[in-house]
Amino acid sequence: MDQYQKVRLDKLKDWGQRQVPYIGRFEKSHSCLQIQDLADDQQDIKVAGRIMTMRLMGKICFASLQDASGRLQICLQQDVLGKDEFKFLTKKLDMGDHIGVEGATFTTQKGEKTLKVQKCQLLSKGIRPLPEKFKGLADPELKSRLRFLDLMMNSETRKRFEVRHQVIKFLRNFLDQNQFQEVETPLLQAKSSGASARPFKTHHNALDIPLYLRIAPETYLKRLIAGGYERVYELGKCFRNEGIDASHLQEFTMLEWYAAYWDYQDNMKFVQKMIQQMLTQVLQTQKITYEDQLLDFSGDWPVMTYRDLVLKYTQIDLQPIETLEQLKSEIQKAGLDLPLDKYLGLGALIDGLYKKYCRPHLIQPIFITRHHVDLVPLARRSDENPQELDMFQLVVNGWEVVKAYSELVDPIEQKNRLLEQLRLAEAGDDEAMMMEEDFLLAMEYGMPPISGLGFGVERFLALMTNSHNIRDLIFFPSLRPLAADDQQALDS
Repeated sequence: MDQYQKVRLDKLKDWGQRQVPYIGRFEKSHSCLQIQDLADDQQDIKVAGRIMTMRLMGKICFASLQDASGRLQICLQQDVLGKDEFKFLTKKLDMGDHIGVEGATFTTQKGEKTLKVQKCQLLSKGIRPLPEKFKGLADPELKSRLRFLDLMMNSETRKRFEVRHQVIKFLRNFLDQNQFQEVETPLLQAKSSGASARPFKTHHNALDIPLYLRIAPETYLKRLIAGGYERVYELGKCFRNEGIDASHLQEFTMLEWYAAYWDYQDNMKFVQKMIQQMLTQVLQTQKITYEDQLLDFSGDWPVMTYRDLVLKYTQIDLQPIETLEQLKSEIQKAGLDLPLDKYLGLGALIDGLYKKYCRPHLIQPIFITRHHVDLVPLARRSDENPQELDMFQLVVNGWEVVKAYSELVDPIEQKNRLLEQLRLAEAGDDEAMMMEEDFLLAMEYGMPPISGLGFGVERFLALMTNSHNIRDLIFFPSLRPLAADDQQALDS
């Protein structure tokens, strides 16, 4: 590596003899993509980008120039540039350099639109060589660590993040058009609430108080509904200090919205409409392939109750079960393999049972409704069955993509449910919600009927882009620091 760098630094010195080595500005007339549509012999065309390939063939050199729009072939010719200039450029330019060129368009015999270079400036010298062009950058962890190289070398990565951009833009436009207002709530929160998850803890030095990175914006968005807003949403980062797998990361993007006077069934219809329109607009289809499995989002998605789902795959009926010990006994009778001592509450054990034995079977889009009351402390009980919640999840490919419910707006019942969470926390449950007095205070002043929804943006993007891990949809995911030997290997 030192040898490669020395050669390139020597070339940079040679460039310094004729121009400022790192130019501050270059005015482009076109992007690389725009040139594809131009007629031949268009003069005074100025483009800039990174050299990705170079092919020297006697007195002609073809190179590919890449900018944010794509790639363009450029042609350096000795007859056009002069012998000395041609020799200098072909010897002192390298793949990875940024250049600005000016010239005229033409089409090669193979039908490729090309820019005949008449002037060339070095804008920035790449003093490290790009990855070898045939092997490229293929290792998944290396691609996450060196996202800038991944973006340079892999067009599929750039396409993936373009889909992300289009989806984020669609979500905001769709909600804005449906009378939702985008708002912002604190990332640093005094209490960890809004979901069952282990939080990240920090300290506010000026106020000398402990704070938590938010696991969800839910309770703050509900405060805004109490304050008079009727439809609000937030699209932003959440943080959960838990395990990593293909569908879980500690830092991720969540879309949450809340609508006054809706119930969970209104939300089911709305989210189906949103996802179907999003797929049609961004991908021009409602059928996508993920890991060789065709996922069909068209039509009305099937609905199944949580009780029926658990009964189907475990032969355990949740309806008569009221205590943790009861469920443990039923699991043992059924011969199911779960670490029963790990679960401190009935809701946690029900959730563990569902995640291991039910959710992996749910491949096509399906709504799961009417969850057990112990599962979500912030959801409203069903009027038809107080043991169930007015709630649904959208599950695809065994992943929870959406969780939504009719919100609990009764402050007395909410306090009792949070007290139960406090009891679980004292017993050692590090995912239990905290008592949040300010939230209860807002409820005591009165909240209208509400339904809210949480949408895991990266999870759905992974499905849309056939990505096997949600970190492939995050520019800079958190990764473990490299050991010294690994860092040396990376540098080389």
